[in-house]
Amino acid sequence: QQPDFELNRPQFKNASVLVARKNFGNGSSREHAVWALCQFGIQCVIAPSFADIFKNNAFKSGLLPVELSEAVVDQLFDHVITGKPLNLSVDLNNEEVRLPSGEAIPFSVDPFRRQCLLKGLDDIGITLERVDAIAAFEDKHRGVQPWLFNEVVV
Repeated sequence: QQPDFELNRPQFKNASVLVARKNFGNGSSREHAVWALCQFGIQCVIAPSFADIFKNNAFKSGLLPVELSEAVVDQLFDHVITGKPLNLSVDLNNEEVRLPSGEAIPFSVDPFRRQCLLKGLDDIGITLERVDAIAAFEDKHRGVQPWLFNEVVV
């Protein structure tokens, strides 16, 4: 373990929100970058912008990427520099970040992505929500093209 690594500093122990600069995740096109953050305990990354692939991987892995203006992110960094704890509250239901001052900063998330995060659904979970519709389609399809379902004897 590297004691001088920023996230290993005592004031960041058990942090679940990471504040970052613009285009966060650029160069991190594999899921491993998101997985590493999640395994560290990070549940939300706040930045002015995200690399597209990283952002998509974050949503698929249950990590919330929140885009806030550079001015707000600068305020958050300024607060951290003072050495005081930065106790943020990220409310996905109401789509707002509550600052230590009590000020609520709105953010928006695609409604589908938001529901997936709130329900804890990944791609498989989304599919399993439709298992009855899939079974009905297969039954209908079997009736329309039965030859596709015949056993092939070789």
